[in-house]
Amino acid sequence: MAITSANQLELLQTAEAVAREKMIDPGLVIEAMEESLARAAKSRYGAELDIRVSIDRKTGKATFTRVRTVVEDDEVENEKAELTVEQARPYLDDPKVGDVIVDEVPPVDMGRIAAQSAKQVILQKVREAERDRQYEEFKDRAGTIINGTVKREEYGNVIVDIGRGEGILRRNEKIGREAYRNGDRIRCYIKDVRREARGPQVFLSRTATEFMAELFKMEVPEIYDGIIEIRAVARDPGSRAKIAVISYDNSIDPVGACVGMRGSRVQAVVNELQGEKIDIIPWSEDMPTFLVNALQPAEVTKVVLDEEAERIEVVVPDEQLSLAIGRRGQNVRLASQLTGLDIDILTEEEESKRRQAEFEERTKLFMDTLDLDEFFAQLLVAEGFTSLEEVAYVEVDELLVIDGVDEATAEELQARARDYLEEQNRKALEKARELGVEDKLVEFDGLTPQMLVALGEDGVKTLEDFATCADWELAGGWTTVNGERVKDEGLLEPFEVSLEEAQNMVMTARLQLGWVTIEELEEKAAAEAAEAAADTEEAGA
Repeated sequence: MAITSANQLELLQTAEAVAREKMIDPGLVIEAMEESLARAAKSRYGAELDIRVSIDRKTGKATFTRVRTVVEDDEVENEKAELTVEQARPYLDDPKVGDVIVDEVPPVDMGRIAAQSAKQVILQKVREAERDRQYEEFKDRAGTIINGTVKREEYGNVIVDIGRGEGILRRNEKIGREAYRNGDRIRCYIKDVRREARGPQVFLSRTATEFMAELFKMEVPEIYDGIIEIRAVARDPGSRAKIAVISYDNSIDPVGACVGMRGSRVQAVVNELQGEKIDIIPWSEDMPTFLVNALQPAEVTKVVLDEEAERIEVVVPDEQLSLAIGRRGQNVRLASQLTGLDIDILTEEEESKRRQAEFEERTKLFMDTLDLDEFFAQLLVAEGFTSLEEVAYVEVDELLVIDGVDEATAEELQARARDYLEEQNRKALEKARELGVEDKLVEFDGLTPQMLVALGEDGVKTLEDFATCADWELAGGWTTVNGERVKDEGLLEPFEVSLEEAQNMVMTARLQLGWVTIEELEEKAAAEAAEAAADTEEAGA
């Protein structure tokens, strides 16, 4: 097949037709044709030659050229495509390294094999261009809802026709009891779009929390307009969900707006999610208040929040326990996902027993250490004293409010508490030295004798050892493993050393050892502050 004037225009018509059918740029099809013709020409003239083909975009005329590059004398590797400055003089007046010599060569007469090869090149290029177009089209639609048609099901995964491509709804992204047949209409959330060797892959989901949020955005104009914001969503797909909303207009009730007239808005979402029950909850910046709302319909009598551990303790009436936990723990699990906190639920009876146990434990502590009778020790606990340190170092006036305690009695109580603590500190210091704890660490500000014993038992015996510790190793913390929060016990955690205090002590030790300087710490702090400010500004924008 020679490229004659009779079929030159046909090249352009073919390129236009293919581009129209595949919805890609005609220029890409022509480039593929140029590459395929150049490959066919190389098979005719020799693979070592640099043969290039240019097709005129107006006339369709294909021009075949041989390109040779001028290189240094000792750099010639391919004599058919490269030549030296001397060899280039017959072709150029003043040849220089890097100059290019272009000679036109006769068009090739493509045989059957060459034509087949050219066809494969063109098809491959067109396929790649089509994949690029699909990726570019769908990558910006990630995070939105799309309507499609079920094409087939493969091993539990549903292949969905989404217009100019296909999406895959994996079995774990389907709502449990859903079943589809070919031709069924389906609405999904575009969870991710990835480039892969087999082409762009569009991953769909119906179980994602974002799917529910987008459905509410479609049904509730106030959410679409930004008057109401969805702050958190937790789902047990196909069964139950909780969604927290807040209104930025005091005249609009966020829960009422999402429910709609006679429940019309929320019912439309429920119908799309195969009857999934939805609790709509008002968002609150006050975490305990928000949790009380999140545990609806159960009633809550008391909430205790531990922000550092990201745990929250909830006390409910005895008869409300099963309702608060929910079937198979569903209600408390969704509330935990919604708030981002681990939730412990106690009944009033359980909490009362625990308080009684704590009361008895503290009473016994004061009886044993201060040589008090049970009644007097109970008076101390009832007034809120929880430790010997509080008794020893509190203002005398706070002891005088206890019935039957005069100034002399208060001073005697404090003297006994201080004597006991000093004796305990002496014994602890002796034990620390027996463990091999060095003087520099003993004299370090902020470490008590009991802390020194805990460090020594763990092998931290010098200031250098202490300076290599991480703050969480001392104060403890939480790590997420396989989606669950796991507690990391800290060496000084029993002594209620916070993460910030541990960090300050470690940095002080490093300063004393000369591992860092104050200037370096100040520079680091300034850099972190600048980065935090930039993040805040970006979030605001």
